[in-house]
Amino acid sequence: MSAIFNFQSLLTVLLLVICTCAYLRALFPSLMDRNKVGISGTLWKCARIGERKSPWVAASCVLMAMSLLFFR
Repeated sequence: MSAIFNFQSLLTVLLLVICTCAYLRALFPSLMDRNKVGISGTLWKCARIGERKSPWVAASCVLMAMSLLFFR
């Protein structure tokens, strides 16, 4: 089943995108900061969410991991 139609899979993909973008921006800041329109702009916004809301994103990742391990 596609991640679009399964809500838990959609949340997992969204969390992975946010965490990956934040990590890549920490490694290569110029890569994310030069383009802020289009798909790279969306990735830049995901990196900003990952940076500014990092405790909430980390808690969401832990909760998602627990739900995948114990309730699936």
